[in-house]
Amino acid sequence: MEKSFNFVELEPEIYRLWEKVGAFTPKIDPKKKPYVITMPPPNAYDQLHIGHALFVAVEDIMVRYHRLKGEPTLWLPGADHAGLGSQVFFEKLLQKERGISRFELGREKFVDELHKHMTATREVMENQLRKLGASCDWTRKKFTLDPDVSKAVYYTFKKMYDEGLIYRGERIVNWCSKCATGLSDLEVDHREVEGTLTYVKYPFVDGSGFMVVATTRPETMFGDTAVAVNPSDKRYKDLIGKTLKLPLTEREIPVIADEVVDKDFGTGAVKVTPAHDPTDFEIAGRHNLPQILVIDERGKMAEIVGSPYAGMKAAEAREKVLADLEKLGLVEKQVKHIHSVGHCEKCGTMLEPFVSRQWFVKIEPLAKPAIEAVKTGKIKFIPERFEKIYFNWMNNIRDWNISRQVWWGHRVPVYYLVSDKEKFVVAESAEEAKISLGGPVEQDPDTLDTWFSSALWPFTTLGWPESTPDFKYFYPTTVMETAYDIIFFWVARMIMMGLYCTGKVPFSMVFFNGLVRDSQGQKISKSKGNIVDPLVMVEKYGADALRMGLIVGTAAGNDTNVSEDKIRAYRNFANKIWNAARFVTLKQPKGVAIDKVELNERDKEVLKEFGGVVGTLTKLMEDYQFGQAGELIYEYFWHTFCDKIIEEYKNQLDDNARSKAAGAVLHHILKNSLILLHPFVPFATEAVWQELYDGEVITANWPTSRPN
Repeated sequence: MEKSFNFVELEPEIYRLWEKVGAFTPKIDPKKKPYVITMPPPNAYDQLHIGHALFVAVEDIMVRYHRLKGEPTLWLPGADHAGLGSQVFFEKLLQKERGISRFELGREKFVDELHKHMTATREVMENQLRKLGASCDWTRKKFTLDPDVSKAVYYTFKKMYDEGLIYRGERIVNWCSKCATGLSDLEVDHREVEGTLTYVKYPFVDGSGFMVVATTRPETMFGDTAVAVNPSDKRYKDLIGKTLKLPLTEREIPVIADEVVDKDFGTGAVKVTPAHDPTDFEIAGRHNLPQILVIDERGKMAEIVGSPYAGMKAAEAREKVLADLEKLGLVEKQVKHIHSVGHCEKCGTMLEPFVSRQWFVKIEPLAKPAIEAVKTGKIKFIPERFEKIYFNWMNNIRDWNISRQVWWGHRVPVYYLVSDKEKFVVAESAEEAKISLGGPVEQDPDTLDTWFSSALWPFTTLGWPESTPDFKYFYPTTVMETAYDIIFFWVARMIMMGLYCTGKVPFSMVFFNGLVRDSQGQKISKSKGNIVDPLVMVEKYGADALRMGLIVGTAAGNDTNVSEDKIRAYRNFANKIWNAARFVTLKQPKGVAIDKVELNERDKEVLKEFGGVVGTLTKLMEDYQFGQAGELIYEYFWHTFCDKIIEEYKNQLDDNARSKAAGAVLHHILKNSLILLHPFVPFATEAVWQELYDGEVITANWPTSRPN
């Protein structure tokens, strides 16, 4: 053996060995229950970050452990097309490198070029996963836009539409004027901003005075169709039913009563703008009020508001409206007001809620069985505390807007009759739609929310809706491991769609990891300058060191603090494993089996202690306490085996009477420690194993707590 563990040369070589011997590809064995993890698919357009390194470390620990236990273990890798995120990313790239927009390319060419770009970046991303040691089955890798996956997505859309679970409707959506698309509630970044609460006088038509309405958005008043008060508010009891003159317009609007109005906000009287506020939209439905859209898709005032406001950006129009109201003496006062405002998660643009015709999933029928699956324990959450968060959201869930006004992704499989756009059909092709509708057709320009295809991920990756051998054997999967911040984006939707599409839970357990933070506990970001690039860390210290730095001392559901210093320290551990092996094999390269030698009381005591470590470590692994498990085997190997046992036994290796027994004890602990350590430091343990033993450690047998 060389003097030190050369991770730079050995890690790639070892990974190639694993792939060559097919160590990652399980065989279907009807006599054995499989252990299955479907990889949360990284976005295909960008390189991996430290959060990806954490999920790789955690999931790889799981699959390597269960593989060592002799279970058919499948870790299925993949990549996500990431609709809006990829489109925004590629648009910026086009502008930077070629000075053009997607509109100059046109939809067909833009999609074609982005697909080619993704093919290249996916290959880079897959090789990065290899560098991190991900022992996933590359023979089964999937992409959310693969033809078979896409076919399953369209099949699901049609099935849900035919059964009344998908519908087209006009609802308030979160609209990003920069990305030019609607977003689901989960894609909104709510930020506290300092605004102004303006108290505006709305005169009564009969000249009897005015009502004062407090608003943060006076520019939307052109879309007001009522002023609402709480029916129990005594201040306004006699005013309900009267008519107001809407300032700056010729329209008249009623005073109405609705329970949803907060008596303590502003004056207790609120303007109702149904086309630009979700609460107002609901009020309008109860009172049969019209909806007037006054801000368009570009974030500008619509033509309907008339001169001089039409065409102005909303913020610009706000200043003009305020100035005009003040001239008319209709502004009572203005006060500073801190409130939460939605921003686009992708580009940071302030969102405009407005009424739009979109495709929605009716959620209530899907949510009930998904709630029951967790309540009854069919799906277990680790840590359990996330169940409460899940139930709270699921019990208050709203219908899901699944259409996006972007070009990249699964195009909505709906076709409209060119001569009558109100006539449409859900179909697999334009030809099928043309026959069905009896004339020329156009496909819906929208694409599906990325999370729609991702919600089907645990089973579309296995060949569903076809009854493939993989689907029959590996589904339902065992564990879904993911960060807790996407419990609603992804986990809840996978549970709902899994139960709906297959009649079975998609997995029996959800393991939540935390977020990765710096050594001070701060969120990692470019602006803070505390980025820890996992690929740079692998190049400097090796994948084993990075993995130990991310895992040891952490617990499920808790955030992980990481630093370069911490990672550097674990590089020394990989060397310690290597050097311990060099010493143990110096006098006895292979050793003798412990049942072939006579052991003294101290030997038995040492082996019993090691058996206890095996038992404790196994229980920690079964309980998914990987941080504690990593810490236990690290402490035992370095501070007990290396610092104490080897030191105690090393002189006995030169004693003819004790050399065989001493060597047998050391070899037994070393060989089995390599197996115990393998899920945590796979490269160093395999490198040592290749020097000393037959076969590969990745497919060895997990030790029992009794000496063998």
